[in-house]
Amino acid sequence: MSRGAFLRKFSKLGDQGYTSLLSGQRVPKYDRRVEAYGTLDEAASALGLARAFCKNERVKEVIEELQRDLYLVCSELATAAEDYDKAPFKVEEKHLTRLEELIDEFLSKKPLEAAFVIPGKTPASAAIDLGRTIVRRAERMVHRLIHEGIIPNKLVGAYLNRMADLLFTLARVEEAEG
Repeated sequence: MSRGAFLRKFSKLGDQGYTSLLSGQRVPKYDRRVEAYGTLDEAASALGLARAFCKNERVKEVIEELQRDLYLVCSELATAAEDYDKAPFKVEEKHLTRLEELIDEFLSKKPLEAAFVIPGKTPASAAIDLGRTIVRRAERMVHRLIHEGIIPNKLVGAYLNRMADLLFTLARVEEAEG
């Protein structure tokens, strides 16, 4: 496909400020679910930048897994409550356990120092920390949706909390490599 043909491929469906949930239900682009999964999309992009800078191959691998997970979490957030049973992915305890195991894996090799961390020691760690802070923002949004009864799965907030903890750990590992 030529570049010109690609540029003509647009739907215009979002031009009036609405977007579709996975069920096809149209909601405003400022809907809090859309804000939350859009924020996770930002986090996935920041983590892509981080991965491009990483020196540690295991850290790169884990970041790519987390990026994939974020899109799965987005699909859960993009599912209307009445369609929740049809969600293609739901955060479960096993997902939190996996993140905790990854944290333990990295901490066994590089224990954290008891000191305040100022991000920016290396490009990779700075980018991971940026991704972490974006995940934290999304976590706050998700907890609001949970507390308001819009998102039924309380584990989504816990998962994002644990992911941010893992990202903090990964940033410190990358600093040690730098």
